Amino acid sequence: MAAYFSLILVLVTLFSGLIWLVDARLFAPKRREKLALAQAATSELSEESAEKIIREPSIVETARSIFPVIAFVLILRSFIYEPFQIPSGSMMPTLLVGDFILVEKFSYGLKDPVWRKKLIETGEPKRGDVAVFKYPENPKIDYIKRVVGLPGDTIIYRNKQLYIKPNCMQGRIDCPTAQLVKRVEVNSGEFFQDGTPLLRYKEQLGDVTHDILINPARPDMINYYFRQPNLPVGEFVVPQGHYFMMGDNRDNSTDSRYWGFVPEANFVGKAVAIWMSFEFDRKASDFLPTWIPTGVRFNRVGGIQ
Repeated sequence: MAAYFSLILVLVTLFSGLIWLVDARLFAPKRREKLALAQAATSELSEESAEKIIREPSIVETARSIFPVIAFVLILRSFIYEPFQIPSGSMMPTLLVGDFILVEKFSYGLKDPVWRKKLIETGEPKRGDVAVFKYPENPKIDYIKRVVGLPGDTIIYRNKQLYIKPNCMQGRIDCPTAQLVKRVEVNSGEFFQDGTPLLRYKEQLGDVTHDILINPARPDMINYYFRQPNLPVGEFVVPQGHYFMMGDNRDNSTDSRYWGFVPEANFVGKAVAIWMSFEFDRKASDFLPTWIPTGVRFNRVGGIQ
């Protein structure tokens, strides 16, 4: 249902606006004319009778009531901001399950809400951005990851270490080599996975400083990595018009390492803020359903790095 929400919103806006417009241009003038004739025919036309003559059909009244609201929601959701809920832990510690975020829709170009064709250029994804995009293998599903590789970059991920060789224009002789993305340990044991304390590091991508998680007990799943011809396992060359995305929870994220690159056309927008965050700590045996929050994490409300 969520995959078709934009289309449903467009159709409801279109039909409600069309009903209101047709009535205003064709039928409302006829009702007013009928009222004028009735008033001319008798000088004692009651307010109840006049109201009955001029009254809009219920479908028109409904359309007139909902059209401004639906149109506002459509414009806001399609071109400005759209809310999303974080369903998994692949972006921990930056984003937690239960975070509700705002995605800036105009960061990477204004697109029509149905066919997603770019209407106006406003910018491109930058290294370090947290971005929502359509999963390349199933565009009905929205994913959220961090932009690691730009078009033309070489990305290397080996032994839980990230290396980036920026795109170098043909003809240059001073092209940089792949550089290790340095990180500084923050703590250990704040987060756990299958009983193993995770290592939290501070890392910088471009101008963005953010935190990542590493599971020291889990080996790299190199047998499942996406492979490009003539490249060793764990090395990726980002095609033009595509981006390499990774989750901050490096050992618990299905990302470009496993299924490849994200076309620019698949980007939905840039995640810019957490507007609400709920805790969900209930067990299946509890009286209340597990989807009812157990608390609110007000300290998480704010911008996303």
